[in-house]
Parts: sequence; structure tokens; C-alpha cells
Amino acid sequence: MKRYLIIFLLCFQGLLAQVQFEARVSKTTLGLNERLRVDFVMNIDGDNFVQPSFDGFRIIAGPSQQVSQSWINGRTSFEKSYSYFLLPNQKGNLVIKQAMIEYDGKIYKTQPIRINVTAATEQPKDPNDTQISADDNLYLVADISNTNPYINQPITVVYKLYFSNYIGITGFKELAKPKYNDFWNQNIDIKELVPEVGMFKGEQYRYVVLRKTVLYPQKSGKLMIEPLSLDIGVRIPTGRRDYFGRVETVDDNKKVSAGSKMINVKPLPETGKPVDFTGAVGKFDFSAVPSKTTLKNGESLDLVLSVVGTGNLKLFTLPKPEVPNALEMYDPVHDEKVNTPLSGMTGKISDSYTIIPQYKGDYVIKPMHFSYFDLGTGSYRTISSKEIKISVLDGPAQTANTPAVASTGKNRIGGIEQFHFIDLQTDLAARNKPPFFGSNKFYGLLFLPFLLLPIIVLFKKKKEAIDSDVFGNRIKMNNRLAKKYLSEAKKQINNKEPFYVALEKAMHNFLKAKLHIETSEMSKDNIRELLLSRKVSPESVDHFIALTENCEIARYAPSSSATIQHDFDKAVSIISELEKQI
Repeated sequence: MKRYLIIFLLCFQGLLAQVQFEARVSKTTLGLNERLRVDFVMNIDGDNFVQPSFDGFRIIAGPSQQVSQSWINGRTSFEKSYSYFLLPNQKGNLVIKQAMIEYDGKIYKTQPIRINVTAATEQPKDPNDTQISADDNLYLVADISNTNPYINQPITVVYKLYFSNYIGITGFKELAKPKYNDFWNQNIDIKELVPEVGMFKGEQYRYVVLRKTVLYPQKSGKLMIEPLSLDIGVRIPTGRRDYFGRVETVDDNKKVSAGSKMINVKPLPETGKPVDFTGAVGKFDFSAVPSKTTLKNGESLDLVLSVVGTGNLKLFTLPKPEVPNALEMYDPVHDEKVNTPLSGMTGKISDSYTIIPQYKGDYVIKPMHFSYFDLGTGSYRTISSKEIKISVLDGPAQTANTPAVASTGKNRIGGIEQFHFIDLQTDLAARNKPPFFGSNKFYGLLFLPFLLLPIIVLFKKKKEAIDSDVFGNRIKMNNRLAKKYLSEAKKQINNKEPFYVALEKAMHNFLKAKLHIETSEMSKDNIRELLLSRKVSPESVDHFIALTENCEIARYAPSSSATIQHDFDKAVSIISELEKQI
């Protein structure tokens, strides 16, 4: 009897037992470089386990299954679990979604768990851990040549990845690119990553140079350089050896960051600043050279203003010559022959003016002045050109009524005033006109409405078909907007902020027309994926994305007219290239 009672109680206990299925995590707040353990635990032997998608995490181990069963004081317990080890891919509030099992024909789900992922944290080393860790053998460093420069003084940032002889590097990918707000910047291409040997923290390390960038600060004060972050694939020895005596290794991933850098930029001194100073900083030589000084009637000369040296050559404008009104001067042709090594820009820029004399006589072009800030002496210097004398041997003589106003380089229609008395339009009428009634023109106008009627009907049907094509109309509208904003950018080429706003809109509408996407889909990764799927070369994709990013930055950073013109020409070139490839 007692035995039957025990069996009855056990069965009754089984009926009262509830199915439990829950998710447990090792922590709810962790750093970007920390691991998270997740266990999905059930008190029954469930079937058809379905794991969640783990959005925002990477699975580095698992699933591992464990089953335990015990009998204590007449009570039995059962537990089955699936365990995972995860590594977060991004910062922010992430959610581990529901897992599912099936038991006795019913579906059971876990509750979602919110995980807060913060920035990477320093992890203390376990003194009992004899295995080599990547934390003490891998460093990403940003070497800055000068943290206290003047405005427009070049500084260099070199990103180096140091790794000890104990570990190996299997690859890396960028998690976050450095941002240089309020800096003019240019990357120096690195063709091949060649490991070198150097001293770091008093020890010998291997290192590779990942990126070299030349920066020119555009405003004074404290400017922040946001860090470069990488996900490094590393190979770490375990301390054990295999059957053949070789050291066993394990592959792992390590997130490293160069850290934010603060640059304290000094303003250029106000004492002694020339009135005509346009922002040139460095060491320069200035010259103004005419192609000839003696001309005949109808001949022209080229006046070339050039600056040669080392400094921010792309970030200032050259002076404009003032010539007498009798010399017609056209807008200049700007030319740049500038290299940008690690030490900064060096080379030559020039403006070439075409000048055409209108009258006979001798004329003088006044000396021009070019001012720059000399970093070597910490003071301003001004270079003046020589006075240029132009002699026109023949041609019409200048009258006393001709205004003696100097030209400053804007296009004007010179010399036309002297022909204003010639009437170029005729107003002749036939003496004997044929009658209108019965003429070809009369019958043409009479039957014209009947001829136009079928054309109007066909045009109306065509218009209705076009209006019903919503998708095609959207593509045409985006094409029109791209052309409109590109034209607007050309008109605003002398106004920096409206120019870059219009240029950015032109490029976005071009993409929307060619890739058939909406504004909400225009993320950088999506654009890259869609362009590559259309057989666009990776170089063209990188150039397009870099220019769109530069449009937003350039709106707030100082820039010269030459830089704006270069960006416009580059946009036209990129759009033409994408048009051909797509």
C-alpha cells in the first residue's frame, strides 16, 4: 500500500510540474571587446530547438548541449541547456531575441533579453593565466607629428599596428574610419603592407604602417581627430605541443582602437598681418611673367602669375592684376602641379591671364603683392612683382572720351563700342506682295487643324501612358533633379555652402535614378553593394562615396575657389564614369 502511495504522489507531482524554458546571460552590460555567455535552459527534454538570430553579435563558440538529471530525497530533477559564447559587433542597446522549442505538441519561447554594449574596456590580466593574450601583444598607435600647429600648418598622422613576436596576424577589417573635422586632409597611398621591426614600450616589436594622412587645420582651437578602429584576426600559441612537437595555436579576434587625439591649433598672429593676406602658410616664391611686352594690333599676351614652394598651395588664392582699360583681360586659367608627400604640399600653382590691347600706346601694369606666413621665422612676408610695361605699336588711337578705368580680370566685351554706329539689322519690305486669299499659305492654314487632329490624339494617348508609368516617371524626375542640382552647383561655384549642398543633392538624385532606390535606402553599405552588383569598378565606387562624404565636411571647412572647382570637375567625371559603367 505504501509503495502505491509513493507512485501516486510522484505522478501527481509530475502533473503539477510546469514547463520552464528561459534564457540566461552572464552579464547584461559589457564592453565591445568582452565576451557574453548565453544559456537556453529547460526543465524538460524539448525537441526542435531553434536559436535566435543574435543580431549585433558574432558567435565565437557554440552551441554546446548539456543534459543533467538528479534524484535527491525522492525528488527527480531534469535540466537541458544550449550554450553560446558571443562577441558584440557594435555599441548600443542590443536584444537577444526569442529561442523556441517544441514539447508535447506545444511551442515554448524564451523572453527577449536586452544587452547594453559600451565602448571597449581595459581587461585586467589573470595572474594564473599562462596562455599568451593578444591584449599585451597587439597595439594600434596613431603617431602625430605636431599637436600644436598653426592654422594651415601641415601635420601628419601615421597609423601603425604593433604586434609582438609571440602572435601572428591573419587579417583585419576597419570598424570605424578616422574623421578629420575642420581639417583639409589627403591620404597617402600605401601600395603594400610590409612588416618592419622597431622599438615600442622599450621592447622590440614588429609593425606595419596601415595609413598615412596629411592634415591642414582650418580653424584655431582644440580640434578632435576621431579614432581608427580595427577588428584584427590573430593567431595565439596555446603553450601546448602536438604529436610532432609543434606549438599549437588558436585563432581569435581582437578589437583595437588608436584612440581620439586632440590637436590644439594656434591662430595666425594679427600683428603685422598684411591687408592682402589670403591665408598662404609655408615658404613660397612669387612671380608675374608676361609672354611678351611689345605687341602689334590684334596680338595678345599671356600674363602668368605663379607661386612656387612648400605650404598650403591648394588653400589660398593668387592676387589679381589691375590693367588699364585699354587692355582687355579675360578670366584666368588656373593650373596646379602639386604633390603631397608626408611632409606636406609642394609644387607650383599659377593663374594665366590672356590680355588683348584695344588701342595703340604704352601701358603699365602695376606691381602685384603676394603675402604669406613664414613658419620658419614665425612672421609675415610680402613679395612684390616688378612693374610691367606693355607697348602696343599700331592700331586705333585712344580718344580722350575713353574711360581710363582699370580691369580686374572679369570678362567683358571689349572693343564693340567702336562699332556701335553700324546697323546690323535690315528692315526691307517687298514692293509687290501677292494676295493672301488662294495662296499656299492660305490653304496651309485652312487644312492645318485637320492634319493636327490625329497627332493630338496620339500625343494624348502617349501622355496618358507616360503619366500612368509611376516607376518610369520617378526615374525621369530623379534624372531631372540630378541635372538641375548639378547646374545649380555650377552657378553657386563662388558660394561654398550652397555649392556643396547642390552638389550632394545632384549625386544623390543621380544614384536614385540609376539604382532605382529611395532616400531611406541610401546608406553607404547599400550604395556600395548595389554599385558593385551593377559591375561598377571598386575604384569608382570608392571615389563616389568619398566625394559625397567630402561634400558634407567641406560645407563647414574653409576652401579656395580652386578646390571647389576641382570638386565640381571631379563630380562631373565620377558621374560620367558611373553612367558608362552602369
